Amino acid sequence: MTFPATPDEAIALQERLRDRVRVDVPLPGNPALVAGVDVAYADSEDTEGLVAGAIVILDAATLDVVESASLVGRAEFPYVPGLLAFRELPTLLRIWEGLRHRPDVVVCDGYGVAHPRRFGLACHFGLLTGVPTFGVGKTAFVGSHAPVGDARGASADLVFEGDVVGRALRTRTGVKPVFVSAGHLIDLDGACSVTLRSTSGYRLPETTRQADRLSRDALRAAVS
Repeated sequence: MTFPATPDEAIALQERLRDRVRVDVPLPGNPALVAGVDVAYADSEDTEGLVAGAIVILDAATLDVVESASLVGRAEFPYVPGLLAFRELPTLLRIWEGLRHRPDVVVCDGYGVAHPRRFGLACHFGLLTGVPTFGVGKTAFVGSHAPVGDARGASADLVFEGDVVGRALRTRTGVKPVFVSAGHLIDLDGACSVTLRSTSGYRLPETTRQADRLSRDALRAAVS
């Protein structure tokens, strides 16, 4: 697959593809397998451009790891806020192609339509794989929301330019919310439901935690 070489080309592609995104699709039922994807970046001069991608597939009921894979490569695209998908997707898709299992839902460490052009990593990944995909971010990239109640499961719509693009969701009582946004082939209610079912004892869902850990371990091994 060929990706854009310049930021202008990448923006044009996002604007062209965003009309294909479907964020009105209810999940048919509870997923059996849910995957987390994440990418870690090297930050020293000697390892500039080095990235480690990871995909971890969990049993959605037990949150046990069913399959995991990582890959270290080099990002060919520059760092530009709003265009991180073009740094991360090449490595993630190479991992995806080698997986033995196909998850029912994919959770990205990032954003779906809660994005300046309504086309974050979760939208792009979902379109390319054809699997329901959404994003869970630690902070809000765009938009604002009303106060969120303190109890686990409390939420408030994330609104950007007059549209609901995601939801601030409390995954642990008294702990800062995460920001959930649908990417493709899933609606916001379904994305929030999977997020809560995938969260056990921590603020972030296990999908994100496991993929983050694996990507960091892979990067550490590559630069040591």
